[in-house]
Amino acid sequence: METAVESTAETTVLPARPEAVRSARRFVGAAFARWGLDDSAARLVVSELATNAVTHGSAGGGPVVVRTFLSEDGNPVIEVWDRSPERPVVPPPNHAAESGRGLFLVEQLADQWGVRPLNEGGKVVWAVITPAAPERRALRGEALEQA
Repeated sequence: METAVESTAETTVLPARPEAVRSARRFVGAAFARWGLDDSAARLVVSELATNAVTHGSAGGGPVVVRTFLSEDGNPVIEVWDRSPERPVVPPPNHAAESGRGLFLVEQLADQWGVRPLNEGGKVVWAVITPAAPERRALRGEALEQA
């Protein structure tokens, strides 16, 4: 897992309600804007992670925490914390399903992602989002079209 450059770390605590997803997108978009980075992939990734946290992780109550920071090597990192110890699982593709593609999108857009437990209970799902060169964005776009 990446180590934070503390001067860049920012955190917001959101209620576990559907409108928290929009707030998480705005929060991450503002951080990426301050860093002068393209936020298109980051906003989609945090939308998926926050939706999972609201729907599954903190559905029984409790907050959803979103944290952004630049790692020591300068890569932007997004973390979403929730109360559930259950690790997210990428389901097998099901083209007829109306949901269940969020973590597939995270896999396609993030350079790395993972999960770690919180000492106080719950988990952190994190993703490293390196701004992509134009040719890499094109490849990511092709992968998303197949989703």
